Amino acid sequence: MAKRYEKIADELREEIRSGHPAPGERLPAETALAEKYRVSVPTMRQAMGVLQAEGLVERIHGRGTFVRKERTRNHRTNERHQWEKDRARHPEEQRAETGSTEHDTGLTLSDLVFHAEYVETEADDDLAAVFGVEAGTRLLERRYRTRQRTEDAPFSLISSYLVRDVVSANPDLLDAANEPWPGGTQNQLYTVGIELGSVEEQVTARPPTVEEAEELDITPGVSVLVLRKTSRATDGRVVEFSRIILPGDRTELTFVTPLRKW
Repeated sequence: MAKRYEKIADELREEIRSGHPAPGERLPAETALAEKYRVSVPTMRQAMGVLQAEGLVERIHGRGTFVRKERTRNHRTNERHQWEKDRARHPEEQRAETGSTEHDTGLTLSDLVFHAEYVETEADDDLAAVFGVEAGTRLLERRYRTRQRTEDAPFSLISSYLVRDVVSANPDLLDAANEPWPGGTQNQLYTVGIELGSVEEQVTARPPTVEEAEELDITPGVSVLVLRKTSRATDGRVVEFSRIILPGDRTELTFVTPLRKW
């Protein structure tokens, strides 16, 4: 049976999603809301905590609690990998028309601000085990931050790793100035003769670090989703690994699994 604060949170959530109160509007004080719902202030505070953890409201010190403006949602499905592969060999002009972020958010290229940073690093024990190489092997780390032009926070924090010697056959793959790359990583790998055969994704949830909460503009109580993506070539070797930090209040993950007929 739902607790009283959960029922209050349900009612307030429906009101917010219906547009009343509107984004940016200040909510009544907790004492006034507690009187309205005939509960104690601590119970009311629990209800507000639920909404804050969902990213629906934010508390501004000295001003009160406000309905948050809804952020652009990121809807990521496992079908995106086949979509990327299908277009990896298309002409550049066609690949440049759209990308994975546009696919996941429904936005257009002109809606986005894209930032990429490349650094060379050495494989630690964890990454060495992922790639099946010796610790200290040279890797190329690509850090991506993409946001909606009218918003301050990126959709995710991405660190993508490639074995440098594997991709160095195409020097263009070592230069962040070539980003955003039409066709993304699958086309990049295609230019050095690599075809992906499988993509494994492992998702866990945890509280954000202070740095993650600040960069993603996460309100207290909101968790992050940590997605570890391992891409294997058709011969089974790992050719790319990504660690993706996603804000839990505006990310939806959908996994579709086709089942073979009996």
